[in-house]
Amino acid sequence: MNKLERTVYFNGDYILESEAKVPFRDRSFKYGDGVFDMTRTFGHKIFKINEHVDRLFQSLNYMDINISISKKEMVNISNKVLEMNLPLINDHEDYWVGQRISRGTDKVGGEQWDIDGEATIIVECAPLPLKPRATLYETGIKVWSPSVRRTPFQSMSPRAKTHNYINLILGDNEVKHIDEEAWAVLLDINGNLTEGMGSNIFTVSKGILYTPKSQSVLGGISRETVIELAKKIGIEVVEKDIEIFEAINSDEIFLTSTSLCVCPVTFFNGKKIGSNIYGPITNKLIESYKDLVSYDFVNQYLSQLD
Repeated sequence: MNKLERTVYFNGDYILESEAKVPFRDRSFKYGDGVFDMTRTFGHKIFKINEHVDRLFQSLNYMDINISISKKEMVNISNKVLEMNLPLINDHEDYWVGQRISRGTDKVGGEQWDIDGEATIIVECAPLPLKPRATLYETGIKVWSPSVRRTPFQSMSPRAKTHNYINLILGDNEVKHIDEEAWAVLLDINGNLTEGMGSNIFTVSKGILYTPKSQSVLGGISRETVIELAKKIGIEVVEKDIEIFEAINSDEIFLTSTSLCVCPVTFFNGKKIGSNIYGPITNKLIESYKDLVSYDFVNQYLSQLD
């Protein structure tokens, strides 16, 4: 294999990334009819792979997509793909590691539900965007809530991590027209905060940590990790509907995501949040997260500024 190109798992084989070809009739390409999950490494060690694979299989079950690979096999494949690709990055870099599964390829001449063969299964990794996101830990994230509303959970559960991201992309695109450096957090149809594309939001008021209800957002592993850490260090956590009024009057706001883990928000809809970039609760949770993973991910990003 080409030592300078990443390797992926593709339908039973380990091949070069450039050789992994998905048919244009693949259901995920045509309809977004597929699921995925994504974790990251810390110092080249994969984070909570079992929890991520569990969530992957929950998404598969919700979407009624069947695969012949077990959870254990998926974990082993993910670890092998990572191992094969680690020589391509340096000691200060890390990977996203993800699994992508489509229902399969439409059968030509068949009905809409007829699949030609089995599900398409890909396990891949890609370097984290450390340099592009480095300034976020220096200045904080600017968040805007677009006019695009999050798809109601009564229509389609956001707890399934599917390849259909159009709703979130439309919201993100709108916000980029306001400020190309800003991140979107969509509101639900009642005007309460939900989530962004790959991120969950937390607010802090009078020492209490608030986050949108689980039924309204994808249960991010980073989100769940922060909730667990907060409870462990004695910070009260409340899941509730959060209005814009509450958000802009918060003492602190931060986002959680797979790549960033915990990152402060300094502006919400143009309003300054808090007096410092790192509020006391945000800082405590960042330090707890570092201790959990035995890795200083904040410095990993900030070092890219040099």
